[in-house]
Amino acid sequence: MRWYVIRRVAWAAVVAFVILTITFLFLEITPDQQVAQLQFQAAQSGGDPEAALDAYEQRRGLNQPLWDRYTEYVTNYVQGNWGWSDTRSEPVLDAIVASLPYSIMYSAPSIVISTVVGMGIGLYSALNQYTKTDYAATFVAFFGISIPNFWFGIMLLLIFGETLGWFPIIFQTSIADTQTFSLANLRQLFLPIVVLSTGAIAGNMRYARAEALEYVRAEFVKTARAKGATGWRMLSRHILRPTLVPLSTLLVGDLLGLLLASSLLVEVVFGIPGVGRLSYDAIINQDTDLVLGTVFIPVFISVVGNLLQDIAYTVLDPRISYGDR
Repeated sequence: MRWYVIRRVAWAAVVAFVILTITFLFLEITPDQQVAQLQFQAAQSGGDPEAALDAYEQRRGLNQPLWDRYTEYVTNYVQGNWGWSDTRSEPVLDAIVASLPYSIMYSAPSIVISTVVGMGIGLYSALNQYTKTDYAATFVAFFGISIPNFWFGIMLLLIFGETLGWFPIIFQTSIADTQTFSLANLRQLFLPIVVLSTGAIAGNMRYARAEALEYVRAEFVKTARAKGATGWRMLSRHILRPTLVPLSTLLVGDLLGLLLASSLLVEVVFGIPGVGRLSYDAIINQDTDLVLGTVFIPVFISVVGNLLQDIAYTVLDPRISYGDR
C-alpha cells in the first residue's frame, strides 16, 4: 500500500503542475483589459500610450521571455506568491486567507449535515422500498434537486428574515467570530446552511439509495439475514461498507460544488464575504490575479480530494489491488 500511496501522491503533483501550465497558457492568449484602459487614460491625459504600455509590461514582468515568465509563474505559485490584487491592494493569498474562514463557517456544517442525513435517509429508504417513507424521501429528493439555490435563498430571506424577523437579513462580520461559538453568528449562518444542505441532502440520498439497492438483494445479504443479522448490524456491516466505495466519489463532487458554484451564489445572496463572493467581485472588477487565485482553491481541493478518494477505495474495498506486484 505504501507504493500505491506514493504513486498517487506523485500523480496528484503532476496533475497540479499540468493545471498550472494550462492556466498560464490561457493567461498568455487572453487579452489584458488593463492594457487598453491604461493606454486610453494615457491618451486622455496627453501622454504616450506606447510608453504607458512599456511601463506596464516592465512592472508586470511581461517584457521577459516566455520561458522565464512561465518558470517564475510556477515558482511563485509553489512558494505561495499568487500575485497582487489591484482592487483590494493586497497580495492575493492574503485576500483568500482572510475570506476563507467565512466560507468554512457555513460550508463545513453543510457538508457534514448533507452527508450524514442524506446517506442515512437513502439507506433507510433502500431498506424500506416502496413504502410511504420511501415515497416521502423521494419527494424530498426531487424537491431539493429541482429548486434553485439562488431563488431558494432569496425566498428564505423574504419569509424568515423580512416578514417574520427570525433571522438577520444582512451578514455582519463583526459578530462572525471564527475563534469562538456564538448564538448570534449561528443565527445569521442558519439560512445559508439550510440552502446548501437542501440540494446536497437530496443528491446524497438518491445516490445512497440507488447504490444500497444493489446490495439489499445480494446473495451475501440474504445469507446474513438467514443467519439472524438484522437492523443496524445488517446495515453497517453488510450494506453500508460496500456502498461507501462509489459514494466516496460523490463526496468529492459535493465538496467542490459547495465551495465553488453554490457558495458563490449563496454568498452573493446573503452578503457573506467568503471566497465565492471574493471570486465574484474579482470577475466583475476584472482582477485577473485574484480570479486565478480563487479558482485555484477548488482545483487544489479537487486534486487532494481525489487523492484521498483513491486511498479510501483501498481501505473500504479490500478487493482493490494496490498494484505492488
